[in-house]
Amino acid sequence: MTVRGWVDAGDLGVTLAHEHALANFQSYQEWASHPLAYDRGAVMTVVLPRLRRLRALGCRTFVDATAVGLGRDPVLLRSLSERSGLNILTVTGNYAAFNNTHLPPWVFTDSDDALARRWIEEFAHGIDGSGVRPGFIKLGFNGGPLSDVERKLIRAGAIAHRETGLTIGAHTGPAASAFEQMAVLDQEGVRLSAWIWIHAQNEKDVGRHIEAARRGAWVEFDGIDPDTIDSHAALVTRMRDEGLLDHVLISQDAGWYNVGQDSGGAARSYETLFTRFLPALRSRGFTAGEIDTLIVRNPAKAFAVAVRTA
Repeated sequence: MTVRGWVDAGDLGVTLAHEHALANFQSYQEWASHPLAYDRGAVMTVVLPRLRRLRALGCRTFVDATAVGLGRDPVLLRSLSERSGLNILTVTGNYAAFNNTHLPPWVFTDSDDALARRWIEEFAHGIDGSGVRPGFIKLGFNGGPLSDVERKLIRAGAIAHRETGLTIGAHTGPAASAFEQMAVLDQEGVRLSAWIWIHAQNEKDVGRHIEAARRGAWVEFDGIDPDTIDSHAALVTRMRDEGLLDHVLISQDAGWYNVGQDSGGAARSYETLFTRFLPALRSRGFTAGEIDTLIVRNPAKAFAVAVRTA
């Protein structure tokens, strides 16, 4: 499900699995009392050329992983999609990372089912009257053992997945949080092929990546930038050598127009994966088919809307 509607998963083409067009890092309390304003036209002036250059490099789908409460703007994303020619995905869900500072109060008081109903409603009828529907469920976790509200989030994610078929993308990092989330999904009867371990590169024990992938999870290495080419290439190579390349997603967690900064501030390039990382993989002996698996076939499977239950 893209911001412009349904697309066959097989037609997504080359996909960046985790990027950002715009972000607002105000806490929920700050945003609710004094939201930072921005002009969508000014954002378009900055971001659209970046997306057009990305398309010229061969990218066809851009997964915008900006969480609810951190600047998700479905109207902006639809305009960017229309004018860039890229498929763009946006999210539903809630984000507890940064010590719960981006959570609205109802996340603490809703039951897991009531919380899931909010997300299901966005998928069924669109986000805030925009008509734009989310393409996956983005949840945020703090990286340690699950708190009560984090456990509620992953249970709600399971409920929403069972009803919508949307994949759960979980900002996670360390394995402690990842494996507790996996245990909850097991209990809820949701297969791990419906769950993405976002920021998995922040877990330094590669054995945990291997274990999660063998259990069926998507393991996402998404911090690719000029300083991490070698470390990310090593992670992807290890997964290939273990026969697990078909459970790996790669991206850059790059961009974004930062609300509150002049002209959106400085932004990391969306292009590094194409100009430097893929050549680094080729120098390690990756075939065209293996690279296709990483940037075409795997994202198409990961973001396909399909109920995956035990």
